Amino acid sequence: MKFKHLLLILLVSCSLYSQKIQEDVPSRVFNDTKVVTVVTPALYEENEEKLYPLLILLDGEYLVDPFEGILSYTSYWDDLPQVIIVGINHDGAEGREFDTQTYKSTGLPEGQGDQFYQFVANELIPYMEKNYRVAPFKVVAGHNLTAGFLNFFLYREKPVFNAYVSFSPILPFEMEKRVPQALKDVKKSTYYYMATASGDVKKIKQKIDTLNVNIQAVENPKLKYKFEEFEGASHYSLVALGIPNSLYFIFSEYQPISSKEYEEKIVTLPSGYVDYLKNKYDAIRNDLGIKIPVRLNDFKAIEAAIMKNAAYDELEDLADMARDDYPKMIIGEYYQGLHHEMKGETRKAIRSYLKGYNYADIGDYTKDLIIEKAETLKHLVE
Repeated sequence: MKFKHLLLILLVSCSLYSQKIQEDVPSRVFNDTKVVTVVTPALYEENEEKLYPLLILLDGEYLVDPFEGILSYTSYWDDLPQVIIVGINHDGAEGREFDTQTYKSTGLPEGQGDQFYQFVANELIPYMEKNYRVAPFKVVAGHNLTAGFLNFFLYREKPVFNAYVSFSPILPFEMEKRVPQALKDVKKSTYYYMATASGDVKKIKQKIDTLNVNIQAVENPKLKYKFEEFEGASHYSLVALGIPNSLYFIFSEYQPISSKEYEEKIVTLPSGYVDYLKNKYDAIRNDLGIKIPVRLNDFKAIEAAIMKNAAYDELEDLADMARDDYPKMIIGEYYQGLHHEMKGETRKAIRSYLKGYNYADIGDYTKDLIIEKAETLKHLVE
């Protein structure tokens, strides 16, 4: 029943993404072109200055649709960001094996496997950066053979990806030792998600379990790691369960402030509520390369924490932050007025509230609200 419900979401949500095209990417490595599927988000053409994280899917033939559906559904609710998806087609099972070919003695790419590695790192990514509005944040995902192969991109001195999604990887020689070492050495924030299942192929799962234990032992503040083993799932069905979990993990910084985050991380702070909000959106802008204004509900969450802890001085900082993101809206003057009101500066509060009448409504921050606030305070000074 769980899988049927997920499938329905995927089918409905896919229609929300604006365009899916097959594209031939020129390749000097292959001396030919390589077929990829490019999926751009809704309103991509209209938002001419907006940049989007890049998600490269190995096994594009069957991973594009489920990833597209989940991202379309979650971005509709602004839970996850819109991304540009690129699915690489392997021309069937045989082409897939050639694209992931490795030396048995060294565990490193050989032949067409080495060509495929060079194509992704040195040709496909630059091609996407040249022809699409790609943000600095890049994700790679794969399943089975390609889930193991994607780890080679970690071996580079400067890895080209910020996040890795590995579903039931088949690990080449020594990879369960080399990946933890590579993760220990990463210098930039790196997300690594790996999933298996209780019903996974035993031979594959043994090496996955070893790799998990080794990664768990890595001490690197730049590494964010999540491992899941899905009970009752198989080598194939685990992918449907892992896709949403992996995306929520990787884009955890992007998500709006939840009630859990508010209760556990914000309202319990002794001070620094506005700094918390600034740091959250700095991470979205700097780490993910996504420029978005602070969400109105996130302003309300910080306001609630300030009021509950009587940290009224911070309301002025909140006003400045609101003016920066919404310079033509009432919200900045609302918080300036609230600051004066809570500090007992009634006349200043009235002036700030009335000043807001010259600005535009946004959400619940309306002219009716500030006039009501000003009128209430006027009765106190008459």
